[in-house]
Amino acid sequence: MIKAIFFAKFDIHEGPKVIHQVPNDSIVSSSPTTSPSLFHFPSVSSYIIPRQSFCSHAITLSTSTHRILGHPICLASPAYDRNEYIFNFCIVLASTTDPSAYAPVVNKVNTLFQHLEQSSNFLSKDASAPNTGKVHALCEILLEDLNNYCECMIPIDASNTLNIKLFPTYPPPARILPHHVPLSTVRLEHLTDSNWDLTMLLILPHINGLNSIRQIALVADADYKLVRKAIAHLLYYGCIVMLDIFQFAATYAPTAEMAAFVTDGGMQAECLKYVLVPDSGLPGSTPVRGGMDAVDGKTAAGNIDGTKLVEWYCSLKQGQSLKSWCMEHAEVVGVIDIRRFITFGVIKGLLYRIHKYAVATPPCSPKSAGGDGKTRREHGAKEKEDRLAKYLDGTHCFDEICTDLMMSETELMARLKVMGDVQIIQR
Repeated sequence: MIKAIFFAKFDIHEGPKVIHQVPNDSIVSSSPTTSPSLFHFPSVSSYIIPRQSFCSHAITLSTSTHRILGHPICLASPAYDRNEYIFNFCIVLASTTDPSAYAPVVNKVNTLFQHLEQSSNFLSKDASAPNTGKVHALCEILLEDLNNYCECMIPIDASNTLNIKLFPTYPPPARILPHHVPLSTVRLEHLTDSNWDLTMLLILPHINGLNSIRQIALVADADYKLVRKAIAHLLYYGCIVMLDIFQFAATYAPTAEMAAFVTDGGMQAECLKYVLVPDSGLPGSTPVRGGMDAVDGKTAAGNIDGTKLVEWYCSLKQGQSLKSWCMEHAEVVGVIDIRRFITFGVIKGLLYRIHKYAVATPPCSPKSAGGDGKTRREHGAKEKEDRLAKYLDGTHCFDEICTDLMMSETELMARLKVMGDVQIIQR
């Protein structure tokens, strides 16, 4: 959020001087009785209105509590006193605010007024008193619109308009691995058009919460590196979330966030709406299968309520596969979508996946049956076991190993049995 906007210039009598400031007295106080300014302007004035070598460059000044963004402009002409005119529009932010979204704004405003000054002496001929006139009004509108709407459109004159939009900046996406499964949080098909990236258009139909990134690349017949970049782009803007590969052989357990779910009736209703099978036969259910909106959780739940959902989530535990859990809770099958039930818990932080890791005791080598001669088939098996050996350090989960080596978990376990001393760890 912008704390203040001010316009400063070099005065031939007073040196660097603040002409317009919004809010008033935020940079330079007009009287001792007013509230203190955001920072001490004289101590930074030589950087706000610097020497010519620093002009036409973005500057960032940091005080103990605030950050000042500027882009000083120096115009040389015999028409000016001392043959030059130096000015700077600056934005003041809190020291904790990320300045990356505001730096282009400062650059654009100063560049626009540089052109206006060169074409019509818009600034130098402004005889308005401090904190009055067109320039002050522009600062007021800019501060209010950017803080309230993150955009503005301000007419300057008959042929010039200032259009600015703040674009949010997000942290870089987490590391993306081939076994991760993207699940869309928006209707991606409604956002696309013919001008989108070709790789993006190829992979969107296959983002369904079931296919891993490696599978999406194979099914879409697209280069994996390009697919990963496209997925990272969607993840950066919050269009997808990343999940683990859903398997009934996987193990899940509740987290500490389950305590909030117990008391949050709204989240329970949301969960019920998402996981209930539409044609389960319960009162109020519909035979039409569709998205989350296909079922009204309040009327189609029947005998299932939030208490039952909490009971089912809390019954998941370490050492028990999802398949075994389904066999113990036969009443769940056919009533709720098990995949959605688990997916909702993972997305909301109610559940965590317990992964399997393989740790080999060095040296890790396949057991030999004897004989020096090796057939081509035996040589191929040796290469696969060598590739597998680099994953046996306890840092690669089974999902990652199976995806990278293109094998099932059953085949992986069979290969681990012929390796050296390999222990399976679940965490």
